[in-house]
Amino acid sequence: MSAPSTTRASRIPTWAKSFGPQIVAGLILGVVLGLIARSMPDAADGNENWLVGTVATIGSSYVKLLTVAVVPLVFTAIVSSIANLRQVANAARLAVQTLLWFAITAFIAVIIGIVIGLVAQPGSRTGVEATSAKDPSSVGSWWSFLTGLVPNNFFALGSKTSVTTEAAGDGIASTATTSLSFNILQLLVIAVAIGIAALKIGEKAEPFLNFNASLLAIVQKVLWWIIRLAPIGTAALIANAVATYGWDAIGSLGVFTVAIYVGLAIVFFVVYPVIVRAHGLSVRQFFSGVWPATQLGFVSRSSIGTLPLTERVTERNLGVPREYASFAVPLGATTKMDGCAAIYPAIAAIFVAQFYGVSLTFTDYLLIVVVSVIGSAATAGTTGATVMLTLTLSTLGLPLAGVGLLLAVEPIVDMGRTAVNVTGQALVPAIVAKREGILDEARYNSPRNGDPFSDDDVTPPTDRQPQLSP
Repeated sequence: MSAPSTTRASRIPTWAKSFGPQIVAGLILGVVLGLIARSMPDAADGNENWLVGTVATIGSSYVKLLTVAVVPLVFTAIVSSIANLRQVANAARLAVQTLLWFAITAFIAVIIGIVIGLVAQPGSRTGVEATSAKDPSSVGSWWSFLTGLVPNNFFALGSKTSVTTEAAGDGIASTATTSLSFNILQLLVIAVAIGIAALKIGEKAEPFLNFNASLLAIVQKVLWWIIRLAPIGTAALIANAVATYGWDAIGSLGVFTVAIYVGLAIVFFVVYPVIVRAHGLSVRQFFSGVWPATQLGFVSRSSIGTLPLTERVTERNLGVPREYASFAVPLGATTKMDGCAAIYPAIAAIFVAQFYGVSLTFTDYLLIVVVSVIGSAATAGTTGATVMLTLTLSTLGLPLAGVGLLLAVEPIVDMGRTAVNVTGQALVPAIVAKREGILDEARYNSPRNGDPFSDDDVTPPTDRQPQLSP
């Protein structure tokens, strides 16, 4: 008699093992934890309670992990994409088409923002006080954008030192804190220059390009491990948002907040589907494909932090060739911001004008459109929406202190803005690939397994995706 089998079927449903449902579960758990943390009393010393501190630490740590992985990913992916495009005659046309569609979608989004601002009149229906206004800590300008294109150093690394003072005994003690950050737009410039130089050198650069390709594969594997932690990061980030802001922050800025989300919803649920459908693609497949990145963008509030996942779903789910996606998605993460650079500054500028009793002319609205369409790149590597708003206000001659009026709801509206940004960053490469005849429509229309980083997909991209034809 044979021994009974000790293998038992897994009791965990298949859908529960998928990435998408895990993210949803993280969202639900985060809301519950946030409500619990918000109901708990503060610590005895007046600081936040232990649960708020815990979810804040876990959430910020996860965003840091994502951001750390972005720098090697962007550099190696851009260099590899340029190397893979060396035999392609239509590479320049792809770049032009990408920038053109960035501008088209931004134009549509800013028009929607202006219309909503005029209809909702958010600046005339608010309870905020003028005394709450203060000058922004960072300001955008066209000159800063142009000079920012020039790398400060080979690593596109910048530093910022802040000094705090506090009473200490009989005197005052000063503490200096220095933080380092990467300018992603500068990193793009460096990577493009090195990639083109490697092509010009030819055979002598082959060892470098092979090393870069190997490094890219390693970085992507590390990213897979980080992305697998997304459900935990999602729960912590949402819990921290609910516990910290709740609904109290909306308060007197309720009309403004609702106006922003209405504009974002129109772009997300109307404009994007119309564009997708107009190109003969399934709207349902697009949203099911991009949804993991949209969710992570919503909770992380960072297009750069979400970049690894955005690029992966663009390749794996939407069928965009890796050679093109590795160029278009990082570019979009720094310059393609329909939420932060179109909807938000349009409505916010109208809010500030109405609040201070300034009448905007047709020329002013035209300037809002121009700034939104071509100015979003000026926010690259910075706090996008704030810098973009200051750029818009300074162009219109409106008080920059108006930015301070909106700080109370900044984190709340930023979640929706980033989700729309990330979705648009995947949309444009898919549309351009479709228009150029290089989209893998079989992959686009294939059933989703819920896991954009599935290790099952080990087929080289040259075997599973159509090549860019000369």
